[in-house]
Formats: sequence, C-alpha cells, structure tokens
Amino acid sequence: MASAEEIFEKVREALVEALGVDDDEVTPEATMVGDLGAESIDFLDIVFRLEKAFEIEIPRAELFPEDILTNAEYVEDGKVNANGLAELKKRMAFADLTKFEKNPVVSDFGNLLTVSDMCNFVATKLA
Repeated sequence: MASAEEIFEKVREALVEALGVDDDEVTPEATMVGDLGAESIDFLDIVFRLEKAFEIEIPRAELFPEDILTNAEYVEDGKVNANGLAELKKRMAFADLTKFEKNPVVSDFGNLLTVSDMCNFVATKLA
C-alpha cells in the first residue's frame, strides 16, 4: 500500500496537470474549488488522472454525492437537513464535514472538499 506521502504526491501531480496550478498551491488544506479553482468539468479530468495514477475505479457518485444535494428528501430551503447530513457523512467518510454542518448551504458544498480529503478518499480506495 502507498504511504500517505506517496498518495499526496500523486494527488498533487494529478491536480497540477488537471487544473494548471503550481505545485506549491496544492497543499493539504487547499480547497478544490475555492483555492484551486476546480470547476465541475475539471473533476472529470481529476477522477480520470487519479484512476490512472492509482489503478483504481472511482464511481462519480462516490466522490460527489450530487444526488443528495439535489434531493428534496435531503434539502430544505437550500440547506441540507439532518437526514442529508447523515447520508453525506456515511457516503463521504473521507471528508471533514464539520464546517459544512454548521451552515449546510447547498451552494457552499463545492468549497468543502480539500486536497487532504482527496488523499483520504484515495487511501480508502487503496485499502
């Protein structure tokens, strides 16, 4: 199994290539959307590069639970409800959702995912 450092280096390389950012911009705390400027189309490229780099398969819904964020059962008045948060935690155990939980506005969800979360996700796929 790859070490945390090896995972980070491969994730960083994938992000630098997919997003055209500098190496030093890709830190564990950097958010994918807010700091690195990733857009939805970029995530397809990122997923492709991660699958290739780690020889894993990443179903889109596993990394990006859009079905939760667009479901009236989980979203009320533009915010994810308690059931939705529970479902997100279950599906996204690799991500730190504590900040999002305080004010779970759907439109803010894109600014949640960090480079560290991506590394954690890859590590769970490799385990």
